[in-house]
Amino acid sequence: MSFRAQSRNLLLIFTRNPELGKAKTRLAKTVGDKTALDIYKFLLEKTKNIVIEVKSADKAVYYSVKIRENDIWDANTFQKHQQFGEDLGIRMQNAFQNGFNAGYQKVLIIGSDLYDLTSEIIENAFEKLDKNDVVIGPAKDGGYYLLGMNSLQENIFKNKKWGTESVRKDTLADLNDKKVFLLKELNDVDVFEDIEHHPAFQIFLK
Repeated sequence: MSFRAQSRNLLLIFTRNPELGKAKTRLAKTVGDKTALDIYKFLLEKTKNIVIEVKSADKAVYYSVKIRENDIWDANTFQKHQQFGEDLGIRMQNAFQNGFNAGYQKVLIIGSDLYDLTSEIIENAFEKLDKNDVVIGPAKDGGYYLLGMNSLQENIFKNKKWGTESVRKDTLADLNDKKVFLLKELNDVDVFEDIEHHPAFQIFLK
């Protein structure tokens, strides 16, 4: 499925296919596979509602395993693609490359496990790319919840220990000759401690 550029901006949403035993595996060690899957579906729905409010960008969902036609991502709103590449970095690089190849001038990626993300944060990130080369939304675990750029920075997708606390530090080191804007820090949902006291998740923890 090819891109159909209607905007100068493209928002990429990386998702995992919501399957029992494969979603939020670190969280599942505490709450069990069923609850972890319910929480991930809840986060997917929240992410969808946030990005629908983003008016300044086209939107593309990148599936981890296979493209689903009849799911929460309406094909009239969301372009649908499958991630490809041997690790997360290469999969993200390929998605960014597709976007730039299609003529988009600003491309931004988010995951689907961040309850506290808002459409305003995403809109602001696109705006910051007017005067910056890269915009990063730092996550409290040392990674990032958002990454945007106005031209492909290939080096930041290579030689990273994905899923570890060194990702953001190593990424910024690769960008020391670029103008980078850091958004406010947010917490993504990976382990039980991320949701233990969060009001929105108490319904799942009773």
